[in-house]
Amino acid sequence: MNIVAAASLFVVTALWAAGLDTAPAGIAAAGRLAALWSADLLLIQIVLMARIPRLERRYGRDTVARWHRWTGHASIQLLLAHVVLALVASASAAADPARHLWALLTGHSMLLALLALVALLLVVVTSVRSVRRRLRYESWHLLHLYAYLGVGLALPHELLLGSDFRSPAARAYWWGAYLVAAGCTVVFRVGLPIWRTLRHRLAVDRVVTEAPGLVSVYLTGRRLDRLDARAGQYFVWRFLDGRGALRGNPFSLSGPPRADRLRITVKTVGDGTARVAALRTGTRVLIEGPYGRMTADTYSGGPVTMLACGVGVTPLLALLWDLPYGHAKATLVYRTRHPDEVAFLPELEWLARQRGVRLVPLVGPRAAPGSWLPVGYADYTDTEALRSLAPDIAEHDVYVCGPDAWTQAVFRAARHLGVPPARLHLERFAW
Repeated sequence: MNIVAAASLFVVTALWAAGLDTAPAGIAAAGRLAALWSADLLLIQIVLMARIPRLERRYGRDTVARWHRWTGHASIQLLLAHVVLALVASASAAADPARHLWALLTGHSMLLALLALVALLLVVVTSVRSVRRRLRYESWHLLHLYAYLGVGLALPHELLLGSDFRSPAARAYWWGAYLVAAGCTVVFRVGLPIWRTLRHRLAVDRVVTEAPGLVSVYLTGRRLDRLDARAGQYFVWRFLDGRGALRGNPFSLSGPPRADRLRITVKTVGDGTARVAALRTGTRVLIEGPYGRMTADTYSGGPVTMLACGVGVTPLLALLWDLPYGHAKATLVYRTRHPDEVAFLPELEWLARQRGVRLVPLVGPRAAPGSWLPVGYADYTDTEALRSLAPDIAEHDVYVCGPDAWTQAVFRAARHLGVPPARLHLERFAW
């Protein structure tokens, strides 16, 4: 993907350079180049948001999301540079700079550009982690869709005022880029979920309480063996049960997918997730996915160590059922704050009896800020505790799922103990 981005920026720069003879130079030219780079990166960001299945399967949602974030920050910084450079260039060429800037800013095409800038800035601000943590997932997701509004509002400004769109080559490139971005969005964000929903006709079969604040939803449907879902993956789910039904939430499969049944498990912490506990039998479901690459395809054979925190146990439980590890060759380290938060105990005990899975509960308040351990391990460092739990962990496939900070603490300890990156598989359920 880096090569694609670099190639597209090279083409944009070449088209800009080819038009220097017929366009203003100096600060104005630099401002135009910043705008072109910003627009190009924004379109790449839109493609990354499209959740193209092949891209998701090859690189994983975490990697694609990281590219999306980097591209978005670079794009907005270039856009702000364009605004400053364009205003400076325009004002310096006018006899009355203040009156000229006012006329420029209140023009119709410029108003659209300002609205586009506001929409894109709103997306960037709400993507900052400290802000994002204060928002419900549903609110954050809705605000994030303003990126599409920003692109739509910016297009008239580019076409009306952009001197770099006049050559046939430039028009072909930019219209092609916009069509590719729009096509990916329509096909993969809209068309594919609708098609899969209509084809498989998923509906709620029953809702079961697993632990306080934790419920499992069993779903039935048609030809689910053709859904191409794997243990360890997740979907974005929209339960069509009334008001707010079109707000999606990402939930992992908590069991291996069957030809006639799926199961997800949800922690009821917000308005959107709390509704799940009250779902009625027969409620229809709109699905988007499957996503995630933490599946059996990542397993290299041999021993397995899994580390889960809270509801992060759900994809790992599905993998415990699915992976072809040998008897007594798997360990599950399960971190919860309270004993009554341990979920799926009958299933875990069955796996322990029948497949020899070693269960290691880590229960209690956090030992120290930034640690992944409970107070019972307060005398251990993160690395020492992991070594004591899995002495030969460097030879294992390691699967980790939990809140982002917790996952990173486990990741650091595992890498310190020599787990190769190819055998360290992460899934973050924090959005």
